[in-house]
Amino acid sequence: MPELPEVAYQKIYIDSTSLHQKIVDVELGAPKIFQNPQEEFKSALLDNEFTSTTQIGKYLFLEMKKGRVLVIHFGMTGKMDYFTHNEVHKHAQLTLTFQDGAKLSFICPRKFGKLFLADSIETFREQQKLGPHASDISQKNFLQLFESKKGSVKTALMDQSFIAGLGNLYVDEILFQCGIHPKSRIENLNTDEVTATYKKMQNILKTVTKNKSEGEPLPETYLRSHRSCGENCPNGKGKIEMIKVGGRSTYFCPECQKLK
Repeated sequence: MPELPEVAYQKIYIDSTSLHQKIVDVELGAPKIFQNPQEEFKSALLDNEFTSTTQIGKYLFLEMKKGRVLVIHFGMTGKMDYFTHNEVHKHAQLTLTFQDGAKLSFICPRKFGKLFLADSIETFREQQKLGPHASDISQKNFLQLFESKKGSVKTALMDQSFIAGLGNLYVDEILFQCGIHPKSRIENLNTDEVTATYKKMQNILKTVTKNKSEGEPLPETYLRSHRSCGENCPNGKGKIEMIKVGGRSTYFCPECQKLK
């Protein structure tokens, strides 16, 4: 499932290829992808152009010159594809042709992605109950959020109405880097531990986004490449184990991450 860094890369991709170009043709794919009537997408997109992009968590917003906002949720396998040849990808669910002949497709083989038309970013945010964008929230606001929250720390960090953008993979990474057991309860964490969680979250999101956009390798100390039962912990202190937290497969090192 694409999380904040993957969507951040898609934002960079759109910004560098597809802004300020008139859309002269709109091709639509599987109806289940479209969360508004398909006819609305054609009328909103045709003869329009994207002027800017915004990201909130796992959603990418493409604002348009003549109003409305195209909102993309990438699902399990979604991605954008900008190309200048004629052959459209067989899993393209939306293909836009620009005035210069170039095309932009939303590719989604498993059809778990979703496309929305919104009147504004804020309206959509309120409807979806999205919390603050994880890479934008300040340390002060992060600490304030945790003051009124209870329950397991992993469940809280994955709650998109609490903080938007984190999923299973990077929550496991954040907690591993902090030495916090994923089942630890928020009310048992002290201020230093919550502060460390914030700092690690910001560092990991920046590092992974740079990995996606510039190909910079991830540190050897990351859990990500060791997320398998019995794997050696990157810190050399134990073996990786898997448990279920909130119904999600959760990888951690019991030697490095103690339950609180």
